[in-house]
Amino acid sequence: MAYCEWGNTSAQNMRYHDKEWGVPLHDDIKQFEFLMMEVMQCGLSWDLIIKKREIFRSCFDNFDFNKIAAYDKTDVMRIMDSDGMIKSPRKIAAIINNAKCVQKICAEFGSFSAYLWKYSNGKTIIYNKHSEGYIPVSNSLSEKISKDLKQRGFKFLGAVTVYSHLQACGIINDHGSECPRYKYIIEHYPCVHLESCGEKGVQKLE
Repeated sequence: MAYCEWGNTSAQNMRYHDKEWGVPLHDDIKQFEFLMMEVMQCGLSWDLIIKKREIFRSCFDNFDFNKIAAYDKTDVMRIMDSDGMIKSPRKIAAIINNAKCVQKICAEFGSFSAYLWKYSNGKTIIYNKHSEGYIPVSNSLSEKISKDLKQRGFKFLGAVTVYSHLQACGIINDHGSECPRYKYIIEHYPCVHLESCGEKGVQKLE
């Protein structure tokens, strides 16, 4: 399977791949939504997460981190009792915790997006051979960001989870070279070509 063919595995995945995944994102609420969906995915399949996206939005006030940061035990019970919700107190607590951490980053950097994009100098990174399907599970950039986020108090954000987010929010363009979205991003957004660095778990995805 070519890397981007995962986008054809369901209607939800197709919409997500064709409209959102990999498009450079500069909206803090959407950044938080994408990142917390990765948190919810830990140990689970992406298909399950994308199917439950509207449930997550309903439970977490459309991922408005300023509202989530004020959640208390009553909100945790409300979320746990919601039909179709993933029943993980630790992940729910992590999202509330991470919302508070995002608030602190916004206070320091002006926005959460500004904080993330500073790692790539505001440009989408195109790594050597990634467009050919050689995709890692993490690299030196995701490890660096993960380390900093953890030092700032974030939970459930290891290097693998962060790498997935960097792909999703467009900091890394990991669409396949034959995917129309690969060319679209290059033509419409500032990009930089870099050699691969510190990659782990690399395999050629056919």
